[in-house]
Amino acid sequence: MSKIERLIAELCPSGVEFRALGDVGQFVRGGGLQKKDFVAEGFPCIHYGQIYTYYGSSASTTKSFVEPALAAMLKKAATGDLVVTTTSENVEDVCTAVAWLGEGEIAIGGHSCVFKHTLDPMYVAYCFQTEQFELQKRKFVTGTKVKEIKVADIGRIRIPVPPITIQREIASALGVMEQLKTELQAQLEVELGCRSRQYSYYRDQLFMFRDAEAAQWVPLGDVAINHDSRRRPVTKAAREPGEIPYYGASGIVDYVSDFIFDGDYLLVSEDGANLLARSTPIAFTASGKTWINNHAHVLELATYAERRFLEFYLNSIDLTPYISGAAQPKLNKANLSRIPVPQPPLEEQKRIVGILDKLEALVNNLRIGLSAEIDLRRRQYEYYRDRLLIFKEAA
Repeated sequence: MSKIERLIAELCPSGVEFRALGDVGQFVRGGGLQKKDFVAEGFPCIHYGQIYTYYGSSASTTKSFVEPALAAMLKKAATGDLVVTTTSENVEDVCTAVAWLGEGEIAIGGHSCVFKHTLDPMYVAYCFQTEQFELQKRKFVTGTKVKEIKVADIGRIRIPVPPITIQREIASALGVMEQLKTELQAQLEVELGCRSRQYSYYRDQLFMFRDAEAAQWVPLGDVAINHDSRRRPVTKAAREPGEIPYYGASGIVDYVSDFIFDGDYLLVSEDGANLLARSTPIAFTASGKTWINNHAHVLELATYAERRFLEFYLNSIDLTPYISGAAQPKLNKANLSRIPVPQPPLEEQKRIVGILDKLEALVNNLRIGLSAEIDLRRRQYEYYRDRLLIFKEAA
């Protein structure tokens, strides 16, 4: 029997009392704070959008500040209070809570509230994450595009309230588990980053053609046939659902019932922020029956090796000199066609593609494996968290 089980048997032999949040604390609605109010230094604050994007179960420092004069007019959370979201674009992030454990007060803005209570702050924060809490919360969330919950309805959600000694023991145990999960995830992400950089290094080395004997340099338009004129965009409302991939600037965006291309093509992003951010490849292969809209250039090459060689190369270079537009980056057909690309002998292209295919497969397999491991640890943590917070309710 664990220490927590012994405490429950000793202090709660007949079960644990379940109480509504409004009966064990007070909710104070925030308001009057916007992102444009942030300053480099000043009074610490938490914007509601940061609660589910930046913070975890607790926070002891903030990343944002406002002028003291504005802070004086805002609602504030004291040490031990919870800051809770009341609005989000999805139901999962509504009622996300962070326990404020820093020294002094922090200011909060609209679409959030402060929960002032006398319970263990981390225990309550973990209660907000459980499946039991989620099921109750969903009954009160309203809205279609924007999801919202009323402060009064949050106060109706019931949580188990064991003696404070048990609350602290549970919070301590979950804190250790959460830290181990976070550390493991960080280690796995470092490993993946190392492998990705290793892949990029070898790829760049393979594309170093230092003289004319190694490779000729020609405009891209001379090595690929452009089929942009065959593209046809279709609005989402006009698309008939089916099994044919519908491609856009960054890959498949939908599935439709008909096709306009049938074969192997190299697609290159024509517009979008990803041209500069490069969070996903800007060159990718589309095979078989496909429908391609006007946000991706369509290139045809004679062989697999030539297509993959060009795909690897375009994803390895900086395309900034060929991109126009600030608000909406664009790589137009003329600029795409004039990009100089190396053309070593076909046998050398096959050799390079063979090496990079293997390296890319190794990195992708590692990425899949690490993602699965991270997800396993997350679900394992959630399982034990929910188990620790399930009690027999006192009559």
